[in-house]
Amino acid sequence: MASLVRHLTFDCSDAYRQGTFWAEVLGGKIADDDFPGDPEALVTADGIAVLFVTVPDTKTVKNRLHVDLQPQDRTRDEEVERLLALGAKVVGDHRRPDGRGWVTLSDLEGNEFCVERSAAERSAAERSAAGQEGSN
Repeated sequence: MASLVRHLTFDCSDAYRQGTFWAEVLGGKIADDDFPGDPEALVTADGIAVLFVTVPDTKTVKNRLHVDLQPQDRTRDEEVERLLALGAKVVGDHRRPDGRGWVTLSDLEGNEFCVERSAAERSAAERSAAGQEGSN
């Protein structure tokens, strides 16, 4: 039998602060027994659990692993604006004029993550491309 990913774990400087940010990002919640100052904070959301663990060292290089987010009830651009309002910062903007692409953001402690197009945006682009092919 194969292994199951129990949760993704992020080292950080302030587990509760990071947990609060990511709970908002994911529409989840911090575990009831996690509080400010605790060395760990567990965030659960639909289909994922993310654990933040306070460590003494700081982030110094680019992530080797990152999260790709796909908005569920808003566009990619609306989601980017929402995340910026939560404190994220733009690291790189890879949006293309045709609507494809993504935006790379960083969380409160500099961990990179990407925001891709929503399923609705992808579907609309595919329908549009299929319509253009049919008219040739």
